[in-house]
Amino acid sequence: MTTYTPEVTGSGFRASVQRVGGYLASMVMPNIGAFIAWGLITALFIPTGWLPNAHIAQIVGPMIKILLPLLIGYTGGRLVHGQRGAVVGAVATMGIVIGADVPMFLGAMLIGPLAAYVLKLWDGLVENRIRPGFEMLVDNFSAGIIGGAMAVGGIYGVGPVVQGLTKTAGHGVDWLVSHHLLPLTSVLVEPAKVLFLNNAINHGVFGPLGVAEAADKGKSILFMIESNPGPGLGLLLAFFLFGPRSLRPTVPAAIIVQFLGGIHEIYFPYVLMKPKLILAMICGGASGVGTFMLTGAGLVATPSPGSIFAYMAVTPKGGYFVVLLGIVISAAVTFAVASMLMGFGRGEPKEEALGPDEQTVVNPDEAAHAQAKLTRQEA
Repeated sequence: MTTYTPEVTGSGFRASVQRVGGYLASMVMPNIGAFIAWGLITALFIPTGWLPNAHIAQIVGPMIKILLPLLIGYTGGRLVHGQRGAVVGAVATMGIVIGADVPMFLGAMLIGPLAAYVLKLWDGLVENRIRPGFEMLVDNFSAGIIGGAMAVGGIYGVGPVVQGLTKTAGHGVDWLVSHHLLPLTSVLVEPAKVLFLNNAINHGVFGPLGVAEAADKGKSILFMIESNPGPGLGLLLAFFLFGPRSLRPTVPAAIIVQFLGGIHEIYFPYVLMKPKLILAMICGGASGVGTFMLTGAGLVATPSPGSIFAYMAVTPKGGYFVVLLGIVISAAVTFAVASMLMGFGRGEPKEEALGPDEQTVVNPDEAAHAQAKLTRQEA
């Protein structure tokens, strides 16, 4: 976990939240390459992408619903109990992704480590109690039985819980919309997005409501609440300037996938790594929605994917300025709040520690000057 987050000290609530966030990040960040691959394929080949290709686009759904959750469950199990835990975590995750209507990222984060922990308890129980020659038999069958049992349990346990959370979030957002408290929807929308419930909220709640409003008024602000690319851009820019130095090289590609490609999932792991940044996302999202509301902005259809280009494509004539204004303000607010929460990078080391085989390149003139100064001091 320390690869992605600073070591946490203390035992208070804040430290506990940081540990949980660091653990979640440790399950997601090693698989960021797979997220980028899925994002690029989605942005390019879906029907509304840059190079629509129905044949290639067939892998988009299986990747986000099966491959990515399996990778997260595998990584979470490995963190708990090594390779055996990884295998059991992947098997258990398979149980919750089958038949699910939403990507089971949250479910994978729960059941992968849980299955590995159960196996770890079993291994501790039978350690030094197996007759010589039967170790492999017991190890393989115990992993298979526990993994299979956890997969079946996930179908009837973890899966329905995650589905229930999705529906609850959707009902909460629907209530805020019906009571004309649009900026406050960000309090529910932004945390739900980070838990990969964005598509369920956007297409399950805002989409149908927005279509009805657009049919009546010609445009709808509801299409812009979840899909606004501004907050994600602001967060990634803050990470690029003030985030952990080891992760900054990954940010430019993430910005391209998120802002230009419209695949917002790419920035979710960055928030999971530092959970306090959800405050920046809420502030940015609320400021964007507030700006859209005050200026009367709206779109004629759902921007899919939620890129700046898709936004421009479904913006009604004469509405480009107010739409861009809301995106810019939301990005600026998110950037400012996230930068403050990360202390403007003051906590990040200025130089990376060198490995045992690495050498430091020194300017010869500076070295000679330092040596002469040391000689005078010794004299």
